[in-house]
Amino acid sequence: MSTHLTLNVHIEESPVFTKNCYLINGDYEYYHYLCDGFDDRGWGCGYRTLQTICSWMNHNIEKKCAVPSVPEIQTILVDLEDKPRSFLNSKQWIGSFEVCLVIDRLYDIPCKIIHVNKKESLESIVEVLKDHFIRFGSPVMMGGDVDCSSKGIMGIHVNGAKSSLLIVDPHYVGKEQTNNFLQNKGWVKWQPLKDFLSSSFYNLCLPQTRAECANV
Repeated sequence: MSTHLTLNVHIEESPVFTKNCYLINGDYEYYHYLCDGFDDRGWGCGYRTLQTICSWMNHNIEKKCAVPSVPEIQTILVDLEDKPRSFLNSKQWIGSFEVCLVIDRLYDIPCKIIHVNKKESLESIVEVLKDHFIRFGSPVMMGGDVDCSSKGIMGIHVNGAKSSLLIVDPHYVGKEQTNNFLQNKGWVKWQPLKDFLSSSFYNLCLPQTRAECANV
């Protein structure tokens, strides 16, 4: 199921944290704006995070599906009657709930949705994410409203209120690069919980499956 895309962009040459880190288990490809020639700049980040999660599924569980294109994702959501036909070929974004629906349709894998209200501390999800990466090790989708930029969550460093999430940002535009380049430019980074917007709610989609044939 290989592609031309960069593999496992979260792996660091010099890890920032060496203790109390809980990471995904298994390979995936990094999907981002324009990575397949389709111009989704400004609205397609949720689709790209979903594609990254789908690539993880293809590497790590028995059921394989071609990673859906952005138009194919829109078609799936219309077929499921989650979206009207006017959604097709539109520039409407998708969030964690839509990601959950598509993963269920393609892979028959349920997802857990976690909602964090505005003004509520993200510290409330630290133990949930720690447990997720221990039990399942699958990538997590994170989206919000004021902070509407989709993010892939590939791990968590647990340190109370000073905990951090390992972010894989799909907003990068450009040719495929090394892990070191993407990390130095901030497209892959550890983001402290305090740096998330308290004025935004957040939804997280946690696929409830573990790697069956992981290489890492």
